[in-house]
Amino acid sequence: MHADLLVLDVGSTYTKLTAFRLNRGELEFVARSQAPTTIADIETGLVNARQALVASGVRVSDEAKVFSTSSAAGGLRMVALGYMPRVTAKAAKEVAMSAGARVLEIISHEDLPEYRLEVLREIKPDIVLLAGGTDGGDQQSLIENAHIIVQAGIKAVIIIAGNKEAQNQVAEIFTSCDIPHIRVPNVMPTIHELKVKPAREAIHEQFIKQITQAKGLNKLLNIVSNKKVMPTPGAVLLGAELLAKGTFQEEGVGDVIVIDIGGATTDIHSVLPELEKLTIEEKGLVVTNEKQPSYRTVEGNLGLRVSATGIVETIGPLGVLAKIGYNSEETANQLSAYTEYLEQNPGHISQSPQEKQFDLALAISAIEVALKRHAGYIAQDFNPVMGIMPGTPVGRDLRRVKYVIAVGGIFTHGSQADNQLILAAAFKNPGISLLPVQPRFIIDEQYLLYALGALGSRYADQCGRFAKKYFKINLKGNEHETN
Repeated sequence: MHADLLVLDVGSTYTKLTAFRLNRGELEFVARSQAPTTIADIETGLVNARQALVASGVRVSDEAKVFSTSSAAGGLRMVALGYMPRVTAKAAKEVAMSAGARVLEIISHEDLPEYRLEVLREIKPDIVLLAGGTDGGDQQSLIENAHIIVQAGIKAVIIIAGNKEAQNQVAEIFTSCDIPHIRVPNVMPTIHELKVKPAREAIHEQFIKQITQAKGLNKLLNIVSNKKVMPTPGAVLLGAELLAKGTFQEEGVGDVIVIDIGGATTDIHSVLPELEKLTIEEKGLVVTNEKQPSYRTVEGNLGLRVSATGIVETIGPLGVLAKIGYNSEETANQLSAYTEYLEQNPGHISQSPQEKQFDLALAISAIEVALKRHAGYIAQDFNPVMGIMPGTPVGRDLRRVKYVIAVGGIFTHGSQADNQLILAAAFKNPGISLLPVQPRFIIDEQYLLYALGALGSRYADQCGRFAKKYFKINLKGNEHETN
């Protein structure tokens, strides 16, 4: 079979290659391959992945278009600055998270200037998202933070995304000090509105410039057809948005949760398209998580390899083992030793039946914790200041979400029985969390969601139709229960 669309995903360990073709205008999956990522010379890994694809019998068209994502550098190190911590500072964080950046700190005007200066100097971010003030509102915080950034002497690109009336003065401050900066529309022009897309695209552009150079991935830019390398988490979110929201021609499937579990992090994406229809009165402060159509959280200490010890530290070894029905101290000690080994040997593939059981328990635990941190909850106490009483739903309400898509190596390489077991167990005890009541679990068996996100900007309608077929979602009913 021939392929005329290739999507690369360059990770820290493996370079994955997914091949598609356009058949009478419709997208068709052809095959996928992978090869170890060669950081010293990234091109070697790319060539090896392509050779593996050809060896499987795929004929790659000479005019094949190539797209790419990457997580090889772990994402951009970012600090978000804003005015009020519950408003623009939080809006800045959500923009950064949706773009796939690693948000290491959120600073607001309530933090002392000395503290803000210390954070910038200690973290040494690759990029700073500078927000603050609605249009027509506060200007001083944006200007003050600009001076603090200059004083910090950091080598970061500044994305100015605050009050539009203050942006020109802030840009002049950075220009006079030779600090690279980009101006985008205010991320929060009014108290009811959050503009994510321009800032997100600016972060993607910085990803291309900084990550590709820092990791030798600049050769990718000579290969890809659209001269873009998208951060992998951002591509996954875009794929989820395409499936949930649809396009002008293709109906979306509605509310979707994506669970993306890897060796270092567990990411939860939720897309709730109906929230786009809220009136201004219904939105209130749009930066609250429950009112955003798209929302992503990253648990940096919950991963199946590099961060495996973080899972054990979070709920304890016996808490992890309880997920698979074990409770002995001896086994708990063995689990702790196993996770410590994984941290030092992240490329390890479980061998023994016990190691495979440990992996299942770690996955269940990581997903359950990540989901409960992402979702809202039922209030248990009175809070007269916030107007909350016991039984009130607080935060992001996911109870009506029907589709839960699981992404990650443990699902791609796991059996259908184990995959369903992991997800069922992770959702089994929601407690007071606002988790889906009757979700349908879908496994991204071929690891294609990221690829659909990467292709979506060019082939949106085709990707939307393909996604519904691939995930076996029939909006007219008669859906398959599993993949």
